[in-house]
Amino acid sequence: MLDEAIFTYPAHPNWGGTGLISAQGDLIGIGSLQLERERDGKNEHLNMVVPIDLLKPILDDLRKFGRVNKPARPWLGVYSTEVEDKVVVVGLAGKGPAARAEIKTGDVILSVAGQKVSTLAGFYRKVWSLGSAGVEVPLTLYREGVTFDVRVNSSDRAKFLKSPRLH
Repeated sequence: MLDEAIFTYPAHPNWGGTGLISAQGDLIGIGSLQLERERDGKNEHLNMVVPIDLLKPILDDLRKFGRVNKPARPWLGVYSTEVEDKVVVVGLAGKGPAARAEIKTGDVILSVAGQKVSTLAGFYRKVWSLGSAGVEVPLTLYREGVTFDVRVNSSDRAKFLKSPRLH
C-alpha cells in the first residue's frame, strides 16, 4: 500500500520493474503492478509506478536482504476490494492463513479487532497495527445474512513465495 503512487495509461502488460523516466531524463519511478479501474462505465488498465523517492531509504536493505530489514507485516492471504464502502474478499491465496480459517470469496470484512473498516487502506492499516507477522488477527465477517467472528493466524507473506532453486 502506497500513500503516493504514479499511474500511467495506457498500461503495458510487461512493465513491472521498468524505470519511468521524466521528460528531463531523470529516473522518477519503478514499474510495479498493472491495475484495472472503472472509469465512465468502462474498464481501463493502468500501470502503477513506485516513486523513486520511496526506494532510496530502503535500497541498502533490498540489496543486502532482498526486503526491508524489519519484522514482516502480518499477511492474511486475502485479496480484497472496496465495494460501496465495504471491504469484500474477492480471492484467497491457496493454503494461506485466511483459507485455513475458512474465509470465503464474497465475505464482507466488517471489522478488525473490533474496529470497523470500510476501505482497503483502513483494513490493512488496522491489520498491520496489531503487530508483526504471526500475530492473531480477529475479524468480524458478514456472509449470506450472518455476521460472525473468526481469528486468523497471520503469517509472513515471503514464506509462501517460491524460493530460488540452488544448484
